Amino acid sequence: MAKTSFITWEKRLEPSRALAVVVPVAAVIMALGVAAVFLAATGYRPLQVYQDMLAGVVGSKYGLSETVVKAIPLMLAGLGVSVAFRMLLWNIGAEGQFYMGAFGASWVALTFPHLPAYIMLPAMFLAGVAMGGLWAVLPALPRAKWGVNEVITTLMLNYVAILWVDYLVYGPWKDPKGFNFPLTAPFSEAATLPTIGGTRIHLGLIFALVAAVLLAVVLWRTRWGYEIRVIGESPRAARYAGIKIEKNIILVMLLSGALAGLAGMSEVAGITHRLQHGISPGYGYTAIIIAWLAKLHPAAIVLVSFLFSALIVGGYSVQTAGVPAATVSMLQGAILFFVLGGEIFTRYRLRLRSKEVR
Repeated sequence: MAKTSFITWEKRLEPSRALAVVVPVAAVIMALGVAAVFLAATGYRPLQVYQDMLAGVVGSKYGLSETVVKAIPLMLAGLGVSVAFRMLLWNIGAEGQFYMGAFGASWVALTFPHLPAYIMLPAMFLAGVAMGGLWAVLPALPRAKWGVNEVITTLMLNYVAILWVDYLVYGPWKDPKGFNFPLTAPFSEAATLPTIGGTRIHLGLIFALVAAVLLAVVLWRTRWGYEIRVIGESPRAARYAGIKIEKNIILVMLLSGALAGLAGMSEVAGITHRLQHGISPGYGYTAIIIAWLAKLHPAAIVLVSFLFSALIVGGYSVQTAGVPAATVSMLQGAILFFVLGGEIFTRYRLRLRSKEVR
């Protein structure tokens, strides 16, 4: 009789908390390493590129303020998709919900340009939240009633929302004084969010931080939050406990879309001050990566949003040296790849086993 050894995977009784922190950090490091290989292969010095990106972010007041500005829509959209993901609802439609939120807020600003700010801004807020939420409810209803896969429906609705906004800015809402550019007329002063400290940082930052706190309270201090977490852990156990899963699907998707819609409202009222083509550089898609990297935790989403906004701002700064802006997209994709790949180590451990053979 002889013994032979082999390695096997063994499921952990509880996911490793230590690895839950180590894996995202390692994912970022490995993604930087992969990007460095591609940069070196295309004739750039990776360390110099990373140094220039960092300088573009922290080397000036403008860089720091722009990092905060880019983090605002990422935070809101990230919080939105995270609450859906926590209940195993794969909302891939934050990009479209962002656009519809921007559309709703713009409709108020363009239709009622003479409203005072104390009415205009709350109305834009409500319209943006409502349009984003309703756009998320559209795929939620067939998911709740017939079990239709929400990945496909939310993804397809992104294109509908984007093309709807394009139709408006190229057509009925096009600014006649805009030199034929695809954008609307500028909003009135009353439709502009207040800024902070002479920078472009606007009131949307407060919206995002308050939303993160409220979402944390809802998830861990309310009965509804408990129901969301139970459904996410075990839909069968939730149904056995009498939790109404169909109702929660609709409510959670409504909240998810509302937060993404608020991101769109904040962008048009705080930054562009008009609706325009390509108003989002992919905030809704980047929010998915942020939510997973942050392990769906609201506080972590705030921090990771700043990391990704720094990547975006740093990517802009190195374009002057000829480095393609797609480098940032490559980094984001690599981070998601390593985060998802590393998930197996938080839930399973490697075991060396042996057995007797003849």
